[in-house]
Amino acid sequence: MLDVEAAYALYRDALQAQPRDGVAVTRGLEYGAHERQQLDLYRAEQSVRRPLPVVVFFHGGGFLRGDKSQRENFGYYFARHGYLVAVANYRLAPSHPWPSGAEDVIAVWQWVRARIAEFGGSADAVFLAGESAGAAHVALATLAKRFQPPDFKIAGAVLISGVYNVQLEHLAREQLRIPSPDPRNEAYFGSDFSRYREMSTIDLVDAAPFPLWMSYAELDLVQMQVQAGQLFASLVCKHHFAPHLYVVPGHNHLTQVHAVNTGDESLTRPIHEFLESHGVQENL
Repeated sequence: MLDVEAAYALYRDALQAQPRDGVAVTRGLEYGAHERQQLDLYRAEQSVRRPLPVVVFFHGGGFLRGDKSQRENFGYYFARHGYLVAVANYRLAPSHPWPSGAEDVIAVWQWVRARIAEFGGSADAVFLAGESAGAAHVALATLAKRFQPPDFKIAGAVLISGVYNVQLEHLAREQLRIPSPDPRNEAYFGSDFSRYREMSTIDLVDAAPFPLWMSYAELDLVQMQVQAGQLFASLVCKHHFAPHLYVVPGHNHLTQVHAVNTGDESLTRPIHEFLESHGVQENL
């Protein structure tokens, strides 16, 4: 099991001292009517290129919790490396069950397409990224066309230690050491287990291939490692994708994201390389 407090304690001082200089932040921009449908924008006060490529990031929290303020380190890091970064909240379970997360990812994308030019960003260079539950939401929104508007287009996606097969997590609870009842999955996906397959992203993929970067941590939860491998294999063998698959060395599910913008680039350096490889060059 994860020790949330202990993982954060390892990085508390480093996160409080993380570099924030030269980055302007616009907080609380609304992309929907619900109080959780807000995002914060991070951008370097001085940059060479106009317009800026955009990274949209969705936090984790087991579908039940989490806040954009807890992942400001992603905003500061990528803003300092030449991106306009949106760090977004989304509606939470149990009040907002599946597929509300994917719907909110699409709502943020629509806001970005309509508004990002006002802040110096390029609507034609948008990457969607998420970790844990946020990765689950980004995966469903980008891989299943049923959730996408006709004009949906992204430069790529980044999936960090996400949930992609809730049916597997249910059927293999004992082997994966998942509690029963499962407080996070049953809150978001419900307790009608006969529907879990139709809510599993791995069985809903029908999008055309696009640039995709996937990862899990070396010390990650077993179910995250298994699902990353399963989704990778399915995308390659069944859907003609060529995703990147990366193992974040020396970290667990939580420390990998707490380490961002503290001088540890175990996670961010390969993501940055992925963005560069798809036409996004550092401009600071």
